[in-house]
Amino acid sequence: MDNHQAHSKPWGGRFTKPPSSQTDSFHSSISFDCRLFEQDIAGSIAHAQMLGQADIIPEFEAKSIIDGLKDIRQDVRNGEVTFDIAAEDIHMNIEKLLIERIGEAGKKLHTGRSRNDQVALDMRMYVRVEIDNVNSLITDLLTLLNTTAKRHTETVLPGYTHLQRAQPITFAFHLLAYYEMFKRDLERLTDCCARADFMPLGSGALAGTTYPLDRAAVASLLEFDSITTNALDAVSDRDFVIEFLSALAIIMMHLSRFCEEIILWSSHEFKFVELDDAYATGSSIMPQKKNPDMAELIRGKCGRVYGDLFTILTVMKGLPLAYNKDMQEDKEACFDAVDAVKSCLSVFCGMLSTIKINKASMRKACDMGFVTATDAADYLAKKGVPFREAHEIIGKLVLHCISHDKSLDELSLQEWREFSPVFEADIFDAIDLQTCVSARKLTGGPARTTVEQAIAANEKSLTHIKKRSHARAAGCID
Repeated sequence: MDNHQAHSKPWGGRFTKPPSSQTDSFHSSISFDCRLFEQDIAGSIAHAQMLGQADIIPEFEAKSIIDGLKDIRQDVRNGEVTFDIAAEDIHMNIEKLLIERIGEAGKKLHTGRSRNDQVALDMRMYVRVEIDNVNSLITDLLTLLNTTAKRHTETVLPGYTHLQRAQPITFAFHLLAYYEMFKRDLERLTDCCARADFMPLGSGALAGTTYPLDRAAVASLLEFDSITTNALDAVSDRDFVIEFLSALAIIMMHLSRFCEEIILWSSHEFKFVELDDAYATGSSIMPQKKNPDMAELIRGKCGRVYGDLFTILTVMKGLPLAYNKDMQEDKEACFDAVDAVKSCLSVFCGMLSTIKINKASMRKACDMGFVTATDAADYLAKKGVPFREAHEIIGKLVLHCISHDKSLDELSLQEWREFSPVFEADIFDAIDLQTCVSARKLTGGPARTTVEQAIAANEKSLTHIKKRSHARAAGCID
């Protein structure tokens, strides 16, 4: 019996025949996990250095392995390496190339290691890098929101509830609401990174190893904060991937909500904004159309990222400990979500930075929407009328306006007094748009002074975030 082909696999010793071509193709992950080559090689370099320093393999062989890995990394970066589907994954492809280049010493790289803890390491390193990348894009968006808000502290528009005009606010105030959302996204990703920052190498297949590995040294070389404390959990854990994708899904939800508003605002019915031609498309049949396709695509890709999250949740929900091949499915979903979120954030920033704000349309919408009705009720309440009675009086006033096709500020004082003798000439000042906005100066309100304080606080926070980001980037592993 010729079992040469079976033995060509790293696990082929106990097999008597090679895998079918279907098995090779179905089983292989190199077509997508090749993007982990940077993490895989960095992890292997650290592992080889530790093996040499701990006298588990000779120092000269460790150096040969490290030099070989660095050469392979450069060749992959240069596009000079063709990966082999028969070698299954990025781990075995790199090891195969190493053995071809440096000979027998390359076979010692996997000492004290399993692909189970190796892939867990690679994915943790990948998540850490991509958290930094997404955080950088979110920081750019936060900066854009804050600087745009600074220009619109007096641009009045209706605030909405139930998509009905509710109370007057400013465009700056509206933008800062999204600032808060994306700020939480940044915090979520930072928290997620802390839970991904545990080095699993040394866990072996599931129960550690008998070799005297210096796990702390490897963690230090790879700039991990800590090492994992249970080998069984370390190789079977993908919580950090699930948490990462959960954070990405929430980012997409926030982008989708903002895009929904931009789509509405750019319609002829609103005319609050006009998209730059560079971020809109036309119709193949209707020459008048200017479609908000970029915003719609971002809104649509939100569902895609949700699907990626549910893919991993579903994969993991029924798996016994420890590693199972199902877990190979985490990568495509993770990679897809990362790519979608990064592209959406980039396009959204470009779209928002070039958008034209129609201040006149925004203000006109306030004039026709009874958005100062609450202020009119508060006017009565401040003069001693119980608020519930004041609410009813203003409700009847609004009904009167609707039946006579008038706005509140078009009513005469006599008409106001027909509904309550408490009204005086100062009611017109009380329902002035700027007065209504300026009076809401509690922390978190839309008054210019309050919004400017928030903008200043955001600028200070962003300076700190950017300094921290630059410091982390300066410590990146080569």
